[in-house]
Parts: sequence; C-alpha cells; structure tokens
Amino acid sequence: MQTYSAKPAEIEKKWILIDAEGVVLGRLASIIAMRLRGKHKPTYTPHMDDGDNIVVINADKVRLTGKKATDDIFYWHTGYPGGIKSRTQGEILGGKHPERVIEKAVERMIPRGPLGRAQMKNLYVYADAEHKHEAQKPEALDVASMNAKNKR
Repeated sequence: MQTYSAKPAEIEKKWILIDAEGVVLGRLASIIAMRLRGKHKPTYTPHMDDGDNIVVINADKVRLTGKKATDDIFYWHTGYPGGIKSRTQGEILGGKHPERVIEKAVERMIPRGPLGRAQMKNLYVYADAEHKHEAQKPEALDVASMNAKNKR
C-alpha cells in the first residue's frame, strides 16, 4: 500500500464559521489550528495547505480560565534601547483589538515557516458578530457543544 499525497488540484477548501462567545481560549485555538492545517481530513498531507478557511466571530467574548487575564503577559520590543513593552491578555481583550488574542494563540500552534504563514492567511477573526464573508456561505461549527469543558 502506498501513502496518499494530495495534489493541489485535489484540495477542497470549505468555509467554517465559529462563534467564540463563552468558549475557552486554548480549546478554541487548538480546534482552529487543527482545522487550518487540515488534520481533520482523511486526505491530510503535511506539506500541502489543505485546511479550511475559518471565520471567528465574537472574539471579544472569549473566556480565559484561572488568572490568565492578569498573569499571562505579552512582551514586545520597539527596537529602541529600553523599549520592552508588555500588556496582559485581559488588557488586550478589553482594548481596541481583542481579536489579536485568538490570532496569537492560533499562530503559536501552527508550525513556523512559509506553509504556516500561508495557513494563517485562511483565518479571519472579528471582534463582534458582523463579518464580511456571507457570500462564501460558511458552515457553522459549534465548538461549545463538542465538549462540556469548552464553554465556561
């Protein structure tokens, strides 16, 4: 028996809509990362981008368990001497761009490199319930009902 390897013409991408309201961040991010890579498909090929396009709405209503809202800190550097900056996850969720928390969580679960960057372009995260992908007719995926621990 030979190992199956998908060819670019055989790849079929679907559009998935996920409502993040009340869903735990890490569990949501792992499901999104698996679907972006295409690991849920029987035709999964590690070197091909055969994952789905994913639209996440209500990113500002995602849940953080424990003390992650105050203790989990994102650091970055401005490039200037003494330019280390930091912000907690709670501050980001309550700030101007709450969708970045989900984007960063998923990005850190995707392999680094050209293929990972291409797969991250298939993720669209919106802070509220409005999105601009109605024409693609995305199928709704209820992450909260997959496991009782997914919703808080």
